[in-house]
Amino acid sequence: MLVHSRAGKWATWAVFLLLFVPLFAVPLLVILAASFATHWSGAFPSGPTVERYAAAAGGDSLQALTTSLVTAVTASVLALTLGGWAALAAASVRTRGKRFLDALFILPVAVPSVVVGLAVLVAYSKPPVLLNGTRWIVILAHTVLVTAFAYQSVAAAVRRLDPMYEQAAAGLGASPARVLWRVRLPLLLPSLTSAAGLCFALSMGELSATMMLYPPDWTPLPVQIFAATDRGSLFTGAALAVVLMTTTLLVLAAVSRIRTRASYR
Repeated sequence: MLVHSRAGKWATWAVFLLLFVPLFAVPLLVILAASFATHWSGAFPSGPTVERYAAAAGGDSLQALTTSLVTAVTASVLALTLGGWAALAAASVRTRGKRFLDALFILPVAVPSVVVGLAVLVAYSKPPVLLNGTRWIVILAHTVLVTAFAYQSVAAAVRRLDPMYEQAAAGLGASPARVLWRVRLPLLLPSLTSAAGLCFALSMGELSATMMLYPPDWTPLPVQIFAATDRGSLFTGAALAVVLMTTTLLVLAAVSRIRTRASYR
């Protein structure tokens, strides 16, 4: 009853702004302002410049951004494939099997990501599977970390599916494979795209496990941001952070557009 009144709506917006602006908007605006500054001597930055963005458009920074994009896209595709397949398989097993799969996929996000990085490093630093020192160990760690989110998203969507569509297709003579490709997956497409966007965003920002695993020739952008700020180059790190944030938001906007189209199919 409170939020339906004019006073209640104003109070709700006031509480929202008081919580949102200091906690979320101000830190991001500070990063944006710092990315254009040459020094900060007071309440506001001074000496506006775009030199850091010019540097971010080439050299090691561009290579790091490309590395992050390749890592995130590859990890997202692998996570969506593995997590989606597991979610579909879990829908056809008994309750005990579902609980086991839930625990298996939730485990990597139930522990700190640095633990996952250490586990991957120890497991794949010796034959027969030697990945240490290659880009694939970074991609593998990101895949392990984000697969849980793909699994949970697709599993929730599978539980909401109306079985009447599959039963109608099977009643018309469609094989199980045809039911999967022509009925279940199209109905799950909005959830699949949402899971892909979430996996991509999480992979783009992953740092803890990456710091333990990345080789010198495969340095993602979050690692370069950390290195810049660790050297005291806060304004350079801010510019790189804005580039990372903007790139991630653009990709998420494209994924959201695909999801919207899939929802109206």
